[in-house]
Amino acid sequence: MFPSRRHFAVLALALSCGLAAAQNAKPIKLVVGFPPGGGTDAVARILADKLKDELGTAVVVENKPGAGGQLAAQALKVAPADGTVLFLSHDHTISILPLVVKNPGYDPAHDFAPVAGFATFVNAYAVSGGTPAKSFTEYVAWVKAQGGKGAVGIPAPASTPEFLVKVVGDKYKMDLVSAPYRGSAPMMADMLGNQIAAGVGSVPDFIENHKAGKVRVVAVLGAKRQAALPDVPTFAELGLSGLEDMPYYGIFAPAGTPQATINHFGVALSKVLAMSDVHDQLTKMGLTVGYMNSHQLEQRERAYTQVWTKLIKNSGFQPQ
Repeated sequence: MFPSRRHFAVLALALSCGLAAAQNAKPIKLVVGFPPGGGTDAVARILADKLKDELGTAVVVENKPGAGGQLAAQALKVAPADGTVLFLSHDHTISILPLVVKNPGYDPAHDFAPVAGFATFVNAYAVSGGTPAKSFTEYVAWVKAQGGKGAVGIPAPASTPEFLVKVVGDKYKMDLVSAPYRGSAPMMADMLGNQIAAGVGSVPDFIENHKAGKVRVVAVLGAKRQAALPDVPTFAELGLSGLEDMPYYGIFAPAGTPQATINHFGVALSKVLAMSDVHDQLTKMGLTVGYMNSHQLEQRERAYTQVWTKLIKNSGFQPQ
């Protein structure tokens, strides 16, 4: 029996309605608080490319750099709570900034809703290609040979990298000064141009240029060596313990976003993370991929914040 003319008419109407719905679906802005070209931006673009197919709508990365992600977080606070604006961030903006800035303009516990986490990572200490040091021990010796003073690039002020610079300087009796940048991309540009001898950032910030021999990662934080950098020792191996807790990457929505909307996005993200090509890309960037639902991300953020509250207090740092 052949389909009737009416059957074809109904099918055509259904297809046209489906197409119209897809065309009318609102695009999702995935806000990143750092400039294009850095590690966080690269991660966001990998995920956005796959999420658009899972969600059936455009997912657009919007860079809103400034103040270590502070401007992006402030924008999220006033964004519509309908799932059309999300914030992809690592620990710095969510957990660290509110501890070191008196008036950041947002309170993560009240202004944001955790959506999903997707990875943990570690920070790394790297030296530029123009620095003769091939290891962290050689770097320390080189700095001391220069009079014991040196500048170290960091992606943002009052950040985990800045505290690491202070801890390293105190531990090895060096007068190290943090040089803050507006994200890892401009910091990396100065390292590649040998304008600054060393930098601290996430492993994804350094990994490609390390593999290309343009910079050298000489030490990493964390409890164990990283799969992407098996020959690079941890700071614990070098005698500097207490910095093993791993930062995280997560996605956040404005407070008041419906839980059903959050769950819908979380399911799509979990499917994307299960894709072998996505998993491989993120792993090669130095991330440890692992899905966290909204509740798990909230617990991870809370635990990490508690750790750094103690570290910052013990350091004597006063919020600016």
